[in-house]
Amino acid sequence: MKFFRYVFFSGVFLWAAVSCNKKTEDHWKVEITKPAQKVEAIDISKEFYANNTSLESFKAKYPWFQGTVSDEDYALRRADAEEAKIYKDAVAKIDIPKLNADLTDLFSHVKYYFPNFKEPKVFLYSSALQGVMDPIFYHPQQNMIFIDITGFMGENNPNYKGLEQYFQVSMNPQNIVPKVSEVLAENFVEPDMDHQKFIDELIYNGKISTLQDAFLPDFPDYLKMNYSQKQYEWAKENEVNIWNFFVENNLVFSDDIQLQERFIKPGPFSKFYTEIDNESSPQVGIFIGWQICKKFFQEKPDTKLTDFLKINAQEIFNQSNYKPKN
Repeated sequence: MKFFRYVFFSGVFLWAAVSCNKKTEDHWKVEITKPAQKVEAIDISKEFYANNTSLESFKAKYPWFQGTVSDEDYALRRADAEEAKIYKDAVAKIDIPKLNADLTDLFSHVKYYFPNFKEPKVFLYSSALQGVMDPIFYHPQQNMIFIDITGFMGENNPNYKGLEQYFQVSMNPQNIVPKVSEVLAENFVEPDMDHQKFIDELIYNGKISTLQDAFLPDFPDYLKMNYSQKQYEWAKENEVNIWNFFVENNLVFSDDIQLQERFIKPGPFSKFYTEIDNESSPQVGIFIGWQICKKFFQEKPDTKLTDFLKINAQEIFNQSNYKPKN
């Protein structure tokens, strides 16, 4: 029997699966009574490339932005027509009022679960494509988030020529808020340094994805995974087969560090070392960890999110009773 063949579900099972997923999604539908302060993202590059803004006044307003760049290099960059064009192309792709509203909603949900969270100031900027691989920077100490808008110019944008296609899947304007949610979630999840098995990696990433569910209850799941919709559908359709592969090959409790490279880290596909690899979605370990955590909340719906984050991977796995079936 060929590995990872597509499974055809009966009408009854499909209805049950949809109903179960809907119940899980509704778990994070909450009433926000104390919304965050309205976000007004500041476009630093708009001022940087403006002819009527002097370098001195710009530096005085954003003293932390220059870093180690000399005034001479700074002046050259401001006068670089190609850099200015990249910025204009990038900012034209973004609906800033909508972005402000979505970030406000995101921060409101974070505050709901973590009342001590202080909504950060948001700054947009252009790295002229230099920072597209890591376009979100969060500095909790300074309470600032920086968004490199050249990292979200749209898949197959001419400016991304030469960049691996699998990176471009999540370089669309609609990926900004989910990526911000991911960066924020990472600050609430402590890795378990005492346990380094594959199940620990699965649950660690599953916790981050669960926080994204709580922070962005109205966003599509595929965006939270940095997937295309097709990649997400593949992972859902093959969830049983992925899990069976992990179990049958004794990977769940393995301490093989190569499993991170195969199933956790970004890439064009996951590495099962079978004929299906090129068709598979990447990072299926994160996807499975997320499904285990979803199943945990189906079994333990009254668990507080903050308490859930303190539970170790083994216990979450045991209490989830995760056994996906066709």
